[in-house]
Amino acid sequence: MPYIKIDVTREGVTKEQKKALIKGVTDLITDVLNKDPQLTHVVIQEHDLDNWGFGGEQVSELRAKGITADKK
Repeated sequence: MPYIKIDVTREGVTKEQKKALIKGVTDLITDVLNKDPQLTHVVIQEHDLDNWGFGGEQVSELRAKGITADKK
């Protein structure tokens, strides 16, 4: 039983995007590992920007400075 956890910051990920992630990851696990899609679990967890950080700073502070992961 594959269990896949996707962590994202809470920045407006839509229901449709989550649906696409769940379907896409399930299809990938099925294609690559030959796992039963009915037994594949995908969990998307959203985190407040204050609860996520990189480069030693909270994402909320980085966003306030106009910095994203690809611009630091």
